[in-house]
Amino acid sequence: MKQPRKRSMTGTSLGLLRTLSLATLVLSTSFGAHADLAEVKSKGFLSVATEDDYAPFNYIVDGKPEGFHKELLEDLKAYAKTQNIDVKQDILPWTGLLASVSSGQYDVAFTGALVTDERLRVFNFAPPFASAQHFYVKRADDKRLSDIASLCGKTVGVQAGSALLARLPELKKMMKDKGCEMGKVVEYPSYPEIYADLANGRLDYAVNALISVNDLVKTRGDTFAKGIAVSGAGFAAWPVPKNSPELLTFLSGFMDQIRANGRLAALQTKWFGEAFPDMPKEPITNVEQFHTLAGMK
Repeated sequence: MKQPRKRSMTGTSLGLLRTLSLATLVLSTSFGAHADLAEVKSKGFLSVATEDDYAPFNYIVDGKPEGFHKELLEDLKAYAKTQNIDVKQDILPWTGLLASVSSGQYDVAFTGALVTDERLRVFNFAPPFASAQHFYVKRADDKRLSDIASLCGKTVGVQAGSALLARLPELKKMMKDKGCEMGKVVEYPSYPEIYADLANGRLDYAVNALISVNDLVKTRGDTFAKGIAVSGAGFAAWPVPKNSPELLTFLSGFMDQIRANGRLAALQTKWFGEAFPDMPKEPITNVEQFHTLAGMK
């Protein structure tokens, strides 16, 4: 079988190459018209933007969509049909996807977007469907690293401009509480480069989001091992423009349904390696709420 064409979770984080400048999003929002649920019902369909190059969320195998969102899209279509709404999907590259939603070209980004302070100034997020907590990764044969104290003074690799880098101060505080300090931080443009340097000993450890780490260890467990959490909670969720509150309620209802009938847990286990029963059950709509839920207070 042809290998899936994808942006491997072992090669990128939930944050890297998945951040758009606030200025771009604000500009798009300022000039776009957004459809709330009444407008969606009036036009007869919900327009969702997805990707085809971000496994295990959305990717292509032998020319056909695959992944967590491909399966969940069928559930969303059935849920929408109960309100006489069709769902129309367009597959876009990640670059520009959030801007297309913020400008009103699409109603929702149905993909693995990370909740961040910056994005919350433009979007509300439906209740999270997966954890994006940060974990450290080490070489599988490295017996030196275990707890937080063992990371002190060691060299860490992280993606430049990513949500992972933005939350590194949490790890610094954990180390300070242990009476030690963080070592050298090396920023990279992409995770393949980070993992290459980690494998050959140029780095002592790397920091990435949970699903990325699970995928890495699943595919390259002979080389890498998962460490412990090095941040508070993080969340992957669907962004909805700020001025579409009824649509946010609609998607929250959908999450309530698939959570209650077990479908969400089943797909989480299948695609992410574990279920996340303790995810917040309410939408995330502001920075203060996000910080409280993530333990960043």
